[in-house]
Amino acid sequence: MAKQHPASAEARSAGATIYSVADHAGVSIATVSRVLQGATVVAEATRQKVLTAVEELGYVPTGAARSLAVRHHEAHGLVLPELSGPYYAELLMGFEARAAELAQSVVLVLTNSRTDMAAAVRQLATRVDAIAVFGSAAIPADLVRVLRAKKPVVVIAGEPQDGIEAVAAENLESARELAGHVLDHGRRRALFVGDPDSGPDIRNRYEGYLAAHRDRGLDAAEPVLARLSEADGTAFAQRLLAGEREADALMCANDELALSIMTTLQDAGMDVPGDIAIVGWDDVMTARYVRPGLTTVRQPVHELGALAADRLHELVGGEPPRTYAQMLPTRLVVRTSCGCPPVT
Repeated sequence: MAKQHPASAEARSAGATIYSVADHAGVSIATVSRVLQGATVVAEATRQKVLTAVEELGYVPTGAARSLAVRHHEAHGLVLPELSGPYYAELLMGFEARAAELAQSVVLVLTNSRTDMAAAVRQLATRVDAIAVFGSAAIPADLVRVLRAKKPVVVIAGEPQDGIEAVAAENLESARELAGHVLDHGRRRALFVGDPDSGPDIRNRYEGYLAAHRDRGLDAAEPVLARLSEADGTAFAQRLLAGEREADALMCANDELALSIMTTLQDAGMDVPGDIAIVGWDDVMTARYVRPGLTTVRQPVHELGALAADRLHELVGGEPPRTYAQMLPTRLVVRTSCGCPPVT
């Protein structure tokens, strides 16, 4: 019969804890927690020591013990500018659904509604194990770096920074294809509607618009600065109707802008795409039901939110941050608002 470790009988009689497992294996409690969560960053020899200690002590891990070991809250934070429009709602649903599968709750902070955004985000860091932050100009990079000093951070639709990884959907090449498709219909006064300084996604879409013009030896116009909102789309459409701007095509930075512009122009008697072609980005549900159907780019917003939740879970488990942005593919969806004939 194998000799029992001296600590085993005492631990068994008193009820083994994660502390006694760590002491028995000669490792930290954080290492014990990583092994129990299945993290792959723990050396095999160390993992075996922990598992042997668990077996000898008869330790049964509980959610409370795991939380205590690494100060877990069993929660992920999500920082978004707002929830208006379909994009953020879809992103949140993807994030929350995956977090629930991982037995994590979600704490949401909306920065546009906060008078002291920095304080709200710092407070969030005390309530969660890791934080996903939307990569927009509304959330300063220095604030993201402050968060990273406290908790694992993933930037959504942004760019990786030192020690901070990013997940994003591809924008530049799909935007180049979309703008090229419009220009190949013979449009020569195309405008980009959106603000490239509002975040990496929009900047890359504008870069794609510029690249499509360069590919064809054409001059590209400066962007029409607009927020990604229905109100800004309607306001720009009214400027077009008043003759303040001229265009025969509009490449809008999202579908919300495109749909509000198209509806306002049609209500005023303009023909889309006869008088002006309009294309968008996101492929929201409405895009397929309006007439003409909206040509756009489909991006996997739900999947992007799920990927962010996945990566937070892995980072909390001890996996190191990736130095490159994980990029999900996007796809051009051609309908008729660009000038293409209906598919029969």
